[in-house]
Amino acid sequence: MCMAIPSRVVALAGEMATVECFGERRDVSLMLMDGGVALGDYLLVQAGGFAYERVEYASALEALRIFSEVIGQAETA
Repeated sequence: MCMAIPSRVVALAGEMATVECFGERRDVSLMLMDGGVALGDYLLVQAGGFAYERVEYASALEALRIFSEVIGQAETA
C-alpha cells in the first residue's frame, strides 16, 4: 500500500515543480498532470517523483493535520 501526503507547490520550472511537505522540499515531474499547476497548489506525488493528482486546499490541510497527529503520536510512543 502506498500513502501519498499532499505536497505544496513552491516553485515551477517548465514540466518540473518544487514541492514542500513537513519542511522537506523535492523536485517532481509534472508530466502526469492534467491541466496547469499553480504556485500554492497541493499535489500527490508518486514515490518515483511524478506528481499525479491535484488535491483541494481544504482536503490537503485536513490530510496534513491528520498525518501530523499520527507522526506526533509515533514519536511519543
